[in-house]
Amino acid sequence: MSRPGKDEYYVNIAAEVSKRSTCLRRLFGAVIVKNDQIISTGYAGAPRGSVNCCSLGICPREKAGVPRGERYELCRSVHAEMNAIIHASRDQMLDATLYLACLDAKTGEREGGVRPCKLCSRVIINAGIKWVVAEDEDLRIIRYSVADWVQNDRGEWNDKNSHGY
Repeated sequence: MSRPGKDEYYVNIAAEVSKRSTCLRRLFGAVIVKNDQIISTGYAGAPRGSVNCCSLGICPREKAGVPRGERYELCRSVHAEMNAIIHASRDQMLDATLYLACLDAKTGEREGGVRPCKLCSRVIINAGIKWVVAEDEDLRIIRYSVADWVQNDRGEWNDKNSHGY
């Protein structure tokens, strides 16, 4: 067994965090790291005190036939990236890296090709995070520069490329 690189190591931790997700569609986990220290973690789930979809046994968006990447206002979950950011101070997040991982809720298998949705991207930008690391469609590590998102105004990404809970 080979020793994983840092990006792979932290994406693997994000995948483990995702197992706490309460979404019935896809399980997301996020880990914020700065100077090789984990600052915060987050997973997708209903706001504190609210009933989770996994407890209800239904997903309101799935019940309404809403495709992935659309109508997030119907979703009960706070996204993993937002939960990780909520639990850290901005000075801790300045120039940090956010690692994002996803598991299929039904199979538990890793899913690649995930990126933060547009709303999470805005929150990541405002938090001062410098990099987002995830896995591409072939589960290879890919690193996104948040500065590029600002420069390109995220215009090159459409909703179908966001992770779509």
